[in-house]
Amino acid sequence: MDVELHNKTPFYSAVISYINSSVTPFDVPGHKLGAINTELRKFLGRRAFEFDVNAPKGLDNLNHPRGVLKEAQELFADAFGARKAFFLVNGSSVGLLTMILYSVKAHDKIILPRNVHKSIINGLILSGAIPVFIKPNIDGELGIAGGINLKSIKDTIKEHPDAKAVLIINPTYFGVTSNLKKIAEHVHEHNMLLLVDEAHGSHFHFSDRLPPSAMQSGADMSVLSIHKTGGSLTQSSALLVKSERIDCDEIQNILNMLQSTSPNSLLLASLDVTRKYLVLHGKRAIGHSIELAKYAVNRLKDIPGIKVVDKKYFKEKKEFGYDSSRLVIKVNELGLSGFEIYNILREEYSIQLELAETYCILAIITIGTKKKHIDTLVNALNDLSYRFYGKFVPYIVPKFQYSFPKMLYRPRLAFHAPYKKIKLDDDAIGEVSAESIMIYPPGIPLIIPGEVITKELVDMLDLYQEQGSTILKQEEGPYIKVIDKDNWKLFQNDESEE
Repeated sequence: MDVELHNKTPFYSAVISYINSSVTPFDVPGHKLGAINTELRKFLGRRAFEFDVNAPKGLDNLNHPRGVLKEAQELFADAFGARKAFFLVNGSSVGLLTMILYSVKAHDKIILPRNVHKSIINGLILSGAIPVFIKPNIDGELGIAGGINLKSIKDTIKEHPDAKAVLIINPTYFGVTSNLKKIAEHVHEHNMLLLVDEAHGSHFHFSDRLPPSAMQSGADMSVLSIHKTGGSLTQSSALLVKSERIDCDEIQNILNMLQSTSPNSLLLASLDVTRKYLVLHGKRAIGHSIELAKYAVNRLKDIPGIKVVDKKYFKEKKEFGYDSSRLVIKVNELGLSGFEIYNILREEYSIQLELAETYCILAIITIGTKKKHIDTLVNALNDLSYRFYGKFVPYIVPKFQYSFPKMLYRPRLAFHAPYKKIKLDDDAIGEVSAESIMIYPPGIPLIIPGEVITKELVDMLDLYQEQGSTILKQEEGPYIKVIDKDNWKLFQNDESEE
């Protein structure tokens, strides 16, 4: 990689030139470079609105890039070790949908872990593909899902040699990684594509102190949420292509169907300048964030009732690797759940965590994190320890397990089936869901269309509800959509509905 080349910011510079050209706007958007003095303009200033332009002459077109956007994407691909990069302004979700729609069609099999993001389930619905779920490593002590081991991949491919692709989450929300290099080698030996949901790993490529990136490991495609750990604006992401087996023209065609035809210039420019920053300063900045995480671990380890879950912990759990720039903190020894600690920290200490789980909380440290942020979190947890430790028994969920419902029908088939609405209580046990239900964040579905509702699911949702978690589902209140079996005509070939 020619580092000097990355001093350029083709798209960002073109927008600045456009703004400075004293243009008279007769195109959209209607605010006309911020001519309307709204509350938002008063708060943000006019510059943000001047930057919000809609692909005028000279600023290229994301649906068919031939100028400054093409150059910006080429620089981005070079920076991340890819053959081709596609800018995404609809978040990583649109990239995940694109990878799936490219790789599998109706009735094709795709191998993937069950703890995938909701957008991947949506990809199964849109494509009509058959998911072959692998159970990830389950950490009963933390109540979270981990990585995928190579043996599970080998066993599943042996059982389903006709699968077209394998999709891996790397890293998981909690920073656990899998042996992507070995997985890629085995997947390619069986003529399958390896797709990687790398939403939380956009910083991996710029530090040798972190696990290798998907592109470094030989994956065919990956999707990065640059805004999560790279530093760009929310909703700006990228789809990377490494393999020569991928038809990039077809990838562009699929993206053009899914992505906005009016991409926000602020988002595109943020990808352009973030790429430059990561190339020129990423190694130092990410190294600093890792040191901040180590500083946090050293300060937290002596607080009663608090346990930091670090790289050593995950190694002992036989996980392949771990993102040491994030903080997973076990808190149930305080006598409260992770959800309760999450809420107390936000409401009483003005600390916003990324998410909570039953036994732990997650704090993401990035290149934007400062030492004062770490000190504020440590001091708050120290205070909570003083308030709660030893005054309650450790928070334990009786018979708590992490298993996933049985799938009876393909997600697409169940999504389009006749449905009825019933109460999500014990009477729903045994019914087949016609919708997805998830806790957000992180947006991992607890049940998806085509799966059987279990007592464990009902109990788990009751627990999340009691803890004040955000439960996302289609129906309001205590209801769920289930397949109306009495009014569903199942055709013999299972595809007549298409």
